[in-house]
Amino acid sequence: MTPIPRLKTYEGPAILSYGFRPFFLIGAVYAALAILMWLPQYFGELTLGGVFSPRAWHTHEMLFGFLPAIITGFLLTAIPNWTGRFPLQGAPLLVLLCIWLLGRAAIGVSALIGWLPTMAIDCAFLAVVAAVVAREVVAGKNWRNLRVVAILALLLASNAGFHLEAHYTRSASYAERSGVVLALILIMLIGGRIVPSFTHNWLVKSNLVHTSASNERADQSIVAIAIAALLAWVISPESPLAGIALLLGAAAQTARLANWAGWRAWRNPLVVVLHVAYGFVSLGFALSGVAVFFPETVPPSAGVHAWTVGAMGGMILAVMTRASLGHTGRELRADWATDCLYAAIVGSALIRIAAALQPRYAMTLLAASGVAWIAAFLGFAIAYGPLLTKPRR
Repeated sequence: MTPIPRLKTYEGPAILSYGFRPFFLIGAVYAALAILMWLPQYFGELTLGGVFSPRAWHTHEMLFGFLPAIITGFLLTAIPNWTGRFPLQGAPLLVLLCIWLLGRAAIGVSALIGWLPTMAIDCAFLAVVAAVVAREVVAGKNWRNLRVVAILALLLASNAGFHLEAHYTRSASYAERSGVVLALILIMLIGGRIVPSFTHNWLVKSNLVHTSASNERADQSIVAIAIAALLAWVISPESPLAGIALLLGAAAQTARLANWAGWRAWRNPLVVVLHVAYGFVSLGFALSGVAVFFPETVPPSAGVHAWTVGAMGGMILAVMTRASLGHTGRELRADWATDCLYAAIVGSALIRIAAALQPRYAMTLLAASGVAWIAAFLGFAIAYGPLLTKPRR
């Protein structure tokens, strides 16, 4: 992202001056706390007592709690660049943050207030965010990004579907898969913009010019193949057709990633981590495809966690660190602490995949993966919190 082109006069707390500041900081803290609360639930040492089962709570809060917070922080910072309009600041931004916090509180006391009020309160955040983004995109006549509004609307529908499915069937498998798919679509769309762009910019700056042989039509075809495969996976995750489509998607995504020539930027961790995170998209397709035909060897959870921990967690951390540095006036350079954050999230993903592939050691590996995830996001809050709460240089 580039610096926001226009600013209103603002004299309030620095943390409410841009959308990325509160949502990146609070979102990162919540990502760590959610796993800190999930591990003892998984090991049977803690019971929250809400309307969701422990597994459903974990899935919901990652896909519909943590993820929307980070998406909102990113969009509220990127949209002024797309539209040329003023960013959301001050009291309106605080209200939006409070709506998100209210949703998390509602999930926590869901057993007291009931599933329907919980759903209404929890879904309010994405509804408001979608309305705000739609207003800005339409007012700025930035029609290309209406698809982002569509994805937010679908994410809202998936969240509502999660509550309904969990209440009426005691399972939320379709909504879970839908949430994962929508996160992946956002990664493919937004990652497809920023990963090659940031890579090309750094290569040019370093006199290592990279000429890409790709074209927009080919790139759109690759994304279309991936979306078709993901839809087949949502509808029937165990069907051979879905398995073949997922493997084709893996090949297409690998070709897309290779064309961005990330290996040439190996000296810049801020760029390399984007490629590594996107690599987990390809790996998730491959593992999920293989799981259809050899589920006893490669369980479905291996591919799902390659997508959620590796691709989603990795891309989120990569974008948060880069945006936080750039939009607070710091040099775009990864220090030792940032390198450690990247190592922790990649390690968490690899260990979590290993836990699925090695059930004999699953308990130990799950704990290790959770600790690494907590280190990555709590580490971000500690290392980048001072930047996010102080005025821009």
